Amino acid sequence: MVLGLRLRELREKAGCSFTDAARALSVNTTTVRRMEKAEVGLKPPYVEKLLREYGVPDPETEAFLALVEEANRPGWWHNFRDVLPAWFSLYVSLEGEASLIRAYEPHCVPGLLQTDDYARALLRTGFPNASERELDRRVALRMERQSLLERPEPPKLWAVLDEQVLRRNVGDPEVMRGQIDSLVEAAAQPHVTLQIIPFSAGPHPGMFGPFQLFRFDIPELPDIVYAESLTGAVYLDERPDTAAYLEVLDRMGTQAEPAQRTEAFLGEIRKEF
Repeated sequence: MVLGLRLRELREKAGCSFTDAARALSVNTTTVRRMEKAEVGLKPPYVEKLLREYGVPDPETEAFLALVEEANRPGWWHNFRDVLPAWFSLYVSLEGEASLIRAYEPHCVPGLLQTDDYARALLRTGFPNASERELDRRVALRMERQSLLERPEPPKLWAVLDEQVLRRNVGDPEVMRGQIDSLVEAAAQPHVTLQIIPFSAGPHPGMFGPFQLFRFDIPELPDIVYAESLTGAVYLDERPDTAAYLEVLDRMGTQAEPAQRTEAFLGEIRKEF
């Protein structure tokens, strides 16, 4: 994505239109647009031709092409292609590169905070026809994603959960007790902030559905919002869109219980299991 944005900057700096760039590659303008938006992989021969067209010096071109080769290397999640939808691959990539992940979840515990047993019970419902092997693979993928929170410099995770997330039975009571205990442990970590919106808070501005906002230490990357549907997802990076979601997160944070109350809140709900 960073390289795509950089290609756009170089094209604009050179005074080239999409038509000019497309002509240099003998392709249509849609291909150039998709390259700049990171909707397709960057082919080194194409990139090299574009850089020549834009008048980029040889040393900078060589450095850019080296970054293209690096960007094209498969990530760890490619080992899970059998259970990873194409539209979710970008999510895993963004999640792994983010310095801040803010999430709102009205239905279930966020994937980064799920226990093995909770994830298995949830996925069994979501994929009722999956074999045990496929289920094992899906659980393994979810557990592997969580390793980013154990890095020496992990991302900051700030999640807001509706109270119904904790009251929805996923698996048996033992599974729920284990999941709540795990949330208590996670919330005690300095890089994890967990807030709960109680039923008593009434309606709030995020009631349209779950979403995540990613922020990066890479200056070229804007905030990116992810919202999922039954058969796909949308990724938003336009400033008006991400600003609207950020405002909703901030407003929900003020309606939610303070993070200092989370452990006590979880403890009270745990007693019910």
